[in-house]
Amino acid sequence: MTDLFLPLGAEVSEQLSLKLPPNVVEESARASVSVLGDILGSAMQNTQNLLQMPYGCGEQNMVLFAPNIYVLDYLNETQQLTPEIKSKAIGYLNTGYQRQLNYKHQDGSYSTFGEKYGRNQGNTWLTAFVLKTFAQARKYIFIDETHITQALTWLSQKQKDNGCFRSSGSLLNNAIKGGVEDEVTLSAYITIALLEIPLPVTHPVVRNALFCLDSAWKSAKEGAHGTHVYTKALLAYAFALADNQDKRKEVLNSLGEEAVKEDNTIHWTRPQKPKAPQGLLYQPQAPSAEVEMTAYVLLTLLTVQPAPTSKDLTSAVPIVKWITKQQNSHGGFSSTQDTVVTLHALSKYGAATFTRTGKAAQVTIQSSGTFTSKFQVDNNNRLLLQRVSLPTVPGEYSARVTGEGCVYLQTSLKYNILPDKEDFPFALEVLTLPQTCDGPKSHTTFQISMNIRYTGSRPASNMVIADVKMVSGFIPLKPTVKMLERLNHVNRTEVSNNHVLIYLDKVSNQTLNLSFTVLQDIPVRDLKPAIMKVYDYYETDEFAIAEYSAPCSKDHGNA
Repeated sequence: MTDLFLPLGAEVSEQLSLKLPPNVVEESARASVSVLGDILGSAMQNTQNLLQMPYGCGEQNMVLFAPNIYVLDYLNETQQLTPEIKSKAIGYLNTGYQRQLNYKHQDGSYSTFGEKYGRNQGNTWLTAFVLKTFAQARKYIFIDETHITQALTWLSQKQKDNGCFRSSGSLLNNAIKGGVEDEVTLSAYITIALLEIPLPVTHPVVRNALFCLDSAWKSAKEGAHGTHVYTKALLAYAFALADNQDKRKEVLNSLGEEAVKEDNTIHWTRPQKPKAPQGLLYQPQAPSAEVEMTAYVLLTLLTVQPAPTSKDLTSAVPIVKWITKQQNSHGGFSSTQDTVVTLHALSKYGAATFTRTGKAAQVTIQSSGTFTSKFQVDNNNRLLLQRVSLPTVPGEYSARVTGEGCVYLQTSLKYNILPDKEDFPFALEVLTLPQTCDGPKSHTTFQISMNIRYTGSRPASNMVIADVKMVSGFIPLKPTVKMLERLNHVNRTEVSNNHVLIYLDKVSNQTLNLSFTVLQDIPVRDLKPAIMKVYDYYETDEFAIAEYSAPCSKDHGNA
């Protein structure tokens, strides 16, 4: 996404060069340009579809829930809330709230898959996330107060004498763990959640938690251990929320020394970050952890009493530019936490920089050939997502904006590629049983068997989703899919829109074997192969693809 800030009467131009890689599937490319007058516009249009992944667990559900609060807060503050948007957002909040209770344990905690999946204990950071979000939603919908008090009590029981919190359940993304003091990172996350409820700094749990963070920062400054940039970003925001301006400034200065500055943008990366492949025609979407930590720095800059200064807002601009470039075409990001934290940060930035002008901005999109499309952005349509398809890909286009106001342009380029299997960080093999069309029932039923192994740079992946698309005319035998949940490494299964989704708690270098049965529902001629994809839930650029064919696909073609 490109954000164009227009001084009065100015003209701004930008070249849009759409290129395709050599291994693109013929005629699969399509492109569009979206024009918005509001930084949250595309997220508002898509609050139920922010992620390009399924919504089958207690964490993913929170992406359907939390951003609606930020949208409502932002539109209230900028006096743009219409009855239609309010009704829609509150409907999503009510649905998300009821659904989240499926993941609640009797002790008041929450886990990724809920208590009915017996081996899941309550998860500390997810419980903190749910607690603060439920508390913030109270001003818009009814939330049973016992859900809030139970979660707070459960969390307080996890607090140690030194104010830090014991971990229960897994810490989110293992890509941030290198060099991270898990306890400090988790404690900073929980402290932020408590302060965002908001609980006062005098609350006993908050007071003790801040003592933990003070001690952690003191030992980091004295060089007792290096502090991971992700942990620093969380500490900075926690100190900002606690209105500890000295420590906020200290941590921000330290973060400033580690910032990556390029092309008028600023962001933060993980140490020992895997290098992006060379020779790419596009900038790949940044990993979830890096978007999230950069969003925490933005929140820190914007969290200052009584309000951010012009210096804070100026410092925020290159960070916002980088963040908006990571947005997907739905207005979300690559995973759950980065989407939630970043939309929170963008809503605060949008509120702090909001101006209502009587003027309009004109946007012209032109190709090097005959294509031209014009838009107008003004006070009446700033929340409207205006989009046009681009006729030729690859192609050269230009965007020209005149007038006054703030305009956000996003180019979306989608295409299918024939992947190079050697680059995958997962070893993936899909077989059918029988493999050939020689059994009496091969036409009508067969077994899909998958072997999955992690071959990437970490000891193991995070949670992995295995997505198996059905061959046309075939449907899964649901009891055989459900039986997979008896396996140690399988958390949950879903059957949805001719896909079977299998949630794996992690994948290591030990091969996992998964299999289930499919049945013919409708005879189909000329059966094409179907695709299976496995991907890391937090590092979605770590994936593998394989295809399989029905044993009798050729015979069907001759039937």
